[in-house]
Amino acid sequence: MNNTLKTIGIALASSIVTIGGYRMLGLEGKDVIFNEASAPSINRLANYTGSGAAPGDFTYAAELSTPSVVHIKAKSSRMVRQQRSIFDDFFGEDSPFGMPRGGSQQQESSGSGVIISADGYIATNNHVVEGADELEVVTSDHKSFKAKVLGTDPSTDIAVIKVEGANFPAMAFANSDNVKVGEWVLAVGNPFNLESTVTAGIVSAKGRNIGILAQKQQQMYRRNGDDRQQRTTDAIESFIQTDAAVNPGNSGGALVNLKGELIGINTAIASPNGAYAGYAFAVPSSIVKKVTADIIKFGNVQRGYLGISLIELDGKKAAEVGSKVSEGIYVADLVENGAAKAAGVQKGDVIVKVDGVTTRSSSSLQELIGRKRPGESALVTVSRDGKLRDINVTLRNRDGGKDFLKKEVAESNNAFEKLGVDLADLSSGDKQKLGVQGGVVVKKIYDGDIADYTQMREGFVILKVGERRVSSVNDFKAAIKEAKENGDEGVMICGTYQSASRTTCYGLSLE
Repeated sequence: MNNTLKTIGIALASSIVTIGGYRMLGLEGKDVIFNEASAPSINRLANYTGSGAAPGDFTYAAELSTPSVVHIKAKSSRMVRQQRSIFDDFFGEDSPFGMPRGGSQQQESSGSGVIISADGYIATNNHVVEGADELEVVTSDHKSFKAKVLGTDPSTDIAVIKVEGANFPAMAFANSDNVKVGEWVLAVGNPFNLESTVTAGIVSAKGRNIGILAQKQQQMYRRNGDDRQQRTTDAIESFIQTDAAVNPGNSGGALVNLKGELIGINTAIASPNGAYAGYAFAVPSSIVKKVTADIIKFGNVQRGYLGISLIELDGKKAAEVGSKVSEGIYVADLVENGAAKAAGVQKGDVIVKVDGVTTRSSSSLQELIGRKRPGESALVTVSRDGKLRDINVTLRNRDGGKDFLKKEVAESNNAFEKLGVDLADLSSGDKQKLGVQGGVVVKKIYDGDIADYTQMREGFVILKVGERRVSSVNDFKAAIKEAKENGDEGVMICGTYQSASRTTCYGLSLE
């Protein structure tokens, strides 16, 4: 990660540990009714004085948007270890008593959310609700509601939560494609637990890719053993950049235009210390609308994929790959069963437009494709041999099909991803050396439940999860899923290290 990306910080009020704590609800087939923006003249919304076009009155946008922004309070718990015990001295950390010792520590954090429908659907950030055991929503008129998480999308850092009730003041969606650099905007949220705070600024840039979600997604897919090419394009980062002040607690709040309409969800800040340092980033409303609609209707996001490995061109990159075109998206490779290859896109093509919209950056391409579902079409304009060609591409899902992916699959993947571990099937040679029939080896341990709750080290060979023997990575996933479905608070993971002859067991919390 370069020095620029090191300064990017997610605008969290405090850390929420990823431990599960929510369930998706069965709402498949339900549509949400969004408020669409009208097109009144902007002249009556803000007064300007003199030829310098200085801002005047933002009260209209503030009064219209503030009631639609809520304060989200999240409670979560995590296991904490106590100091070394007598068992450590007698048996060492690899002892069969190597379960986490300590208790459950309560943590609280807060963020913001935007009411998107009159019947209580609220859009926010994934990182605001991730790992929460309990959610409280406080409206601008200080009414309190319990909320449930309907679903999340780490690829965009968007989540949907639901409160019971009716006639909530839903915010109207503006078309984020129409947002202009230099346009005045307001950020509405609850920074530092200061409710209903409004700050003003301008749009500093569009289509900004800061790499923070892509890095997180790549780590997640590696944990899941997924090294396919399209995983590099899962994260959709085409942020609206603004200099309106955004601080911890603003996450999930609204970025609105001078008509009080939603143009984005505030998500991240550029900061060396976690506080506002000049720039903030919001997920465009076009992406928010698509993601929230999918979560409400299907329980998870239905995302279409082109199935390409891409390079964003500039003069230098064009020379390196031998392209005559110096702007656009160079197709470096194609997924074998991907949509682009099936439609006739070729390696070496340069994608210059999607549905008539120019694609000069990978982030703009990701945003345009990310608005569509599997089975939907995209008109892709490519430059090939100096000529422009329009290719109609029918998008596919991550597995190369045109069907929607069931939410049960997403839930199962999430349960495994939260463990923070990269596993591989045990080779026949290692099986013979250890004298076992099966097993999986821990190749890498990341931040996650394994690191939080156990002292497991890389190289550990897992032989059993609870009473179930493990012969493959799929067996391990199935055993963890079964334990969670049974409502088990924890499970024993037993195995051995290749350098040791004894069995070691670790206790893993599943709360």
